[in-house]
Amino acid sequence: MPLNSKNIVNAYDREVKVGKFFADNMVHHHNKEQLPKVAYFCMEFGLNSELPIYAGGLGILAGDHLKSAKDIEVPLVGIGILWKNDYTTQLIGEDGRPYDIYPEHEFPTVKDTGKSVQVRVRGMDVTCKIMMVDAYGNVPLYLLNTNFERSEHGWMTSKLYGGVDQDRIAQEIILGVGGVRALRTLGIDIDVYHFNEGHAVFAGLELIREKMNAGLGFHDAWQKTRREIVFTTHTPVEAGNEVHGHELLQHMEAYNGLTYEQMYEIGGDPFNMTVAALRISRIANGVSKLHGRTARKMWKHVDNSAEIISITNGVHPPTWQSSEIRSAWEKGEDLWKPHIDLKKKLLDYVKDKTGVNMDLERLTISFARRAAPYKRSELIFRDTNALDGLLKEGKIQLIFSGKAHPNDTLGKDIIQLLVKMDKKYEDMIVFLENYNMEIAKLMVQGSDVWLNNPVRPLEASGTSGMKAAMNGVLNISVIDGWVAEGPHHGIDGWLLDEVFHNEVDYNAQDEHDLKALYKVIYDETVPVYFDNKNRWIKMMKASIDMSHHNFSSDRMVKQYYDLLYTEH
Repeated sequence: MPLNSKNIVNAYDREVKVGKFFADNMVHHHNKEQLPKVAYFCMEFGLNSELPIYAGGLGILAGDHLKSAKDIEVPLVGIGILWKNDYTTQLIGEDGRPYDIYPEHEFPTVKDTGKSVQVRVRGMDVTCKIMMVDAYGNVPLYLLNTNFERSEHGWMTSKLYGGVDQDRIAQEIILGVGGVRALRTLGIDIDVYHFNEGHAVFAGLELIREKMNAGLGFHDAWQKTRREIVFTTHTPVEAGNEVHGHELLQHMEAYNGLTYEQMYEIGGDPFNMTVAALRISRIANGVSKLHGRTARKMWKHVDNSAEIISITNGVHPPTWQSSEIRSAWEKGEDLWKPHIDLKKKLLDYVKDKTGVNMDLERLTISFARRAAPYKRSELIFRDTNALDGLLKEGKIQLIFSGKAHPNDTLGKDIIQLLVKMDKKYEDMIVFLENYNMEIAKLMVQGSDVWLNNPVRPLEASGTSGMKAAMNGVLNISVIDGWVAEGPHHGIDGWLLDEVFHNEVDYNAQDEHDLKALYKVIYDETVPVYFDNKNRWIKMMKASIDMSHHNFSSDRMVKQYYDLLYTEH
């Protein structure tokens, strides 16, 4: 049987116990006054480019979660950290290699609530100011901040994901313990604590400590706390999940009054933040149907674990979908003119930032991700002989962007290679430095094709392709993450796995996917783009039809309320 999205999803749906809720139990069927009040904990939030407290996909997802919660008027508050120095401003040096700078940001849209909390870190009482972003009305975002005048602890909330293990643990104490205490100080009653990734696990320890101080024994406090916590896991590789030695946790005072034996029961030794989150939660979820299956397999050895279901990520259409494209699609009008206007806007930005004069007539293929080896940003360049013809004929042009973690040498090697290709092919390939929400929006709206070729099954969900699809930008993708539930080959995009109609030998993905990629581009994408514009526009419409609801964050948040936040 051919490997395609329909086969994967149909087989997988039969495995999910709560699958019936996906269509029938949406949040608008409930009395909103009876909905549980949720605190959404995340290390990063990507709301806009003016508030640079995010690194990438996790933060953008969190920002879209808050925006949709506001739009559909559900009771939710965000809990995060105000990062003074951002994640990184990553620029390209003269040698083509990325380097990082950390400017100190001012945050005019962030207000001081006038309240603060204290947490214990490494023998110190650390004061955290409670800041607030109230632009989202019923869904305020509270950000903890140690980086203020006369504070000795500004380093703790300086760089997102920066520093060594001690920095990370200090930040997670602030997010978790400080987050719970902030809610208490603000007088906000919470029914459900949602941990978006394992960074917030120490909030669970604080909830247990509160109950033990009120007279409950450890196990009773733990079980009562479990009914209040839900957890989303995003990392489909066990080695990529965060662990800490107990000696270091004790030194940093992360135990928060618990004993080694109690901490061991929760997170093992070494202390695994994901294992702890699974044992401290009532229910957990992966972020696509395929990822849910991967996560259940990956963590099946964990005893006393929460059940892991699937809630596929979504994106916020008002943020990411062009209003011109949406209007034309809703009215049944021609999509080509607004698309070309958006493409011109992207190419004008490229020229303004790089001096590269790209051609509006060429097929524009874009790739923008965090620069990590498994995402294979440079896969298309593995056989430059196969690519040369299309480039030299002026058929295609490529736009890349993305950041590497400041300490990721391999990620920076990938960017350096992309910049080398940029210089080699001059006006046909460009790399845009310092990837951010502004660049992402231009690319997902103005490209012709969106390229996605991670090693499978390492992409838990992926959301950039959803944003592109909502704008009629056609995906060329392997089947992983959300793609298994969305695009159909030759209808609203192209799937590399379907080209040869066989199962992939996962030990030879690079060779298989490279051949499949060139075959799709040469035999299908380029001919349709240049010789059958009517079909291309029909595929654009099909892409929007496929994505605009199924992969929206409104749908996602409703499913969180139905499947995770509400007890069944």
